Amino acid sequence: MTLNLRWHSRIVLSSLFMGVPLSQAQEAPSQTESEIGADVGQFYPWLQANAEDQPPALSYLARDWDDREQWSSDGRAKMHELLAFNPLRGPLNPEVLETVARDGFTRYRVRYSVTANRETEAFLLIPEGLKKPAPAVVAIHDHGGFYYFGKEKITETENPPDILTRFIERSYGGRTYADELARRGFVVLVPDGFYFGSQRIDATAVNERFAGELRDSEPGETRDESIHRFNRFASSHETLVAKTIFTAGTTWPGILFQGDRASVDYLLTRPEVDGDRIGCIGLSIGGFRSAHLTGLDPRIKAAVVAGWMTSYGSLLKNHLRNHTWMIYVPGQLQYLDLPDVASLNAPRPLMVINCLQDRLFTLEGMQDAEKTLASIYEKMGARDQFLCRYYDVPHSLNIEMQDDAIDWLSRWLKPGDSE
Repeated sequence: MTLNLRWHSRIVLSSLFMGVPLSQAQEAPSQTESEIGADVGQFYPWLQANAEDQPPALSYLARDWDDREQWSSDGRAKMHELLAFNPLRGPLNPEVLETVARDGFTRYRVRYSVTANRETEAFLLIPEGLKKPAPAVVAIHDHGGFYYFGKEKITETENPPDILTRFIERSYGGRTYADELARRGFVVLVPDGFYFGSQRIDATAVNERFAGELRDSEPGETRDESIHRFNRFASSHETLVAKTIFTAGTTWPGILFQGDRASVDYLLTRPEVDGDRIGCIGLSIGGFRSAHLTGLDPRIKAAVVAGWMTSYGSLLKNHLRNHTWMIYVPGQLQYLDLPDVASLNAPRPLMVINCLQDRLFTLEGMQDAEKTLASIYEKMGARDQFLCRYYDVPHSLNIEMQDDAIDWLSRWLKPGDSE
């Protein structure tokens, strides 16, 4: 997500609290959404009315479904239709590129195919001393306006540039949570998403009009300056990439989500992994991808969505400016809102982590999504398998939040396991 955004309203709490249900917090008065102008001016009211006039027809709350499995199958099928990305699949062709011994685990840099004509790299973290197949987690990196790296943003690496260290401190409290998951006994896969890290746009392939902006370095330029320049270019280039993707007949989310499902395919090839105990977690667009990975892939048995759970209607007035081109699925809202998509794997366990000082969403949107998910799990008789927590912090996944998320995954993926 884009950093340094102007936030129009601010939540002020009467007392500090961390990780408690919002209902336990007392809210001070703040400027309401109705007092803030719409980004699209006079077009907003009828666009908002259009959104409100077509309640999601495939939501579990839309009616009483005779067959829950059929409902889930229908919802996934509709999403796959709207995502419009069904590439040719070839063999994974996995290979190990690097092996590094770390404290409590071994880090492998691996490569595998996500489609017949595209590969990705990932970090695979294997805990020490495994005696039997272990639970696994797909750890999904964020956006953060930081395209040069993907997997390195949530996995510790040797001699990281200062710009990356500062990013990890700001976004993750200085702790790369994928390593922490591995030290607590999970096999962890951290893939690069499309347009990030090993899949970032290549200066040798791009139109010469832009090639100069993508060079690895300029005379006298530091590594940090070079990475910052690349990130600035990649951000400005998102619009052109999105236009090209849409014109090619597909969607950016479809490309991302297909890659995430290919990561589950890869995990299932590893003898260290218990295929019946796979979870996922991510912050920001990593949370957005985690919500869709759990919703679209029944092989996911537990999930954490951090910093990306809202109702889409709440973004329309003045919050879409804050978001990347990577989230748009044309025509989706008439069938499924975002919480409805995440619920397609219900009643499997789902934890949502929200940040009260998050500039990317409205509080009302986060609350609406929580209400939808809680109602769905309640309707399924599985209310204890959904948890939503609010933290009085900006958009981030700090150490306390990480610990709560890992406890949630451990509760459902490691029942009875010795620590």
